[in-house]
Parts: sequence; structure tokens; C-alpha cells
Amino acid sequence: MKNLGKGWLLAAWLAASTMASAGTQTVEISKFAFTPKEVTVAPGTKVAWVNHDEIPHTVSTRDKAFTSKALDTDDRYEHVFDKEGDYAYFCAVHPYMTGVVHVRKP
Repeated sequence: MKNLGKGWLLAAWLAASTMASAGTQTVEISKFAFTPKEVTVAPGTKVAWVNHDEIPHTVSTRDKAFTSKALDTDDRYEHVFDKEGDYAYFCAVHPYMTGVVHVRKP
């Protein structure tokens, strides 16, 4: 019976760890891709995008919910997500570069 309890505890911990709590979640920009491509965060979480490519990239939404300036190498753009929802974004310079931030209550 003790092992069953430990199993439930581990399952609960794993489920909670897949969603970032309020704090900062980092998305790397490298090799013309956002990594991770999708993140799930709690409301109030800051997402930071960091460009590691040698050429500029942006982080933009079609509805203009947020838009960065052109990010040079090692530049960083941050946005705090306060409302639940799905926020699809792309690079305006290279529109095939896409990602999604899912904002969900824990």
C-alpha cells in the first residue's frame, strides 16, 4: 500500500511540473526555431525569449497582443501573461518560425 501512495505522489508531482508556475519560463531562439515550441504556464508567469542566432528575430502575435522589437544576438524579450488563453506567436522576419504559449490555471 505504501508503494501505491508513492506512485500517486509521483504522478501528482509530474503533472504539476509540466506547467510552469508564476515566475519565468524561457524560450530559446536558435537555428531559426523557438525551443520549446509550446509552453504551458500559469497566469502571472513571465515568458522570456532569448535570441541565440546571429541574425535578428521577432516575437509577434497576429492580433498584436505582444510584439518585440528585432532581437539581435543574445537580446531578450519578456512578456507577462495574466489572462488564460492560447497565444500563438511567430517571427515577423521569418514567419515559418512559430510557437504557442498556453496560459492555464494550475
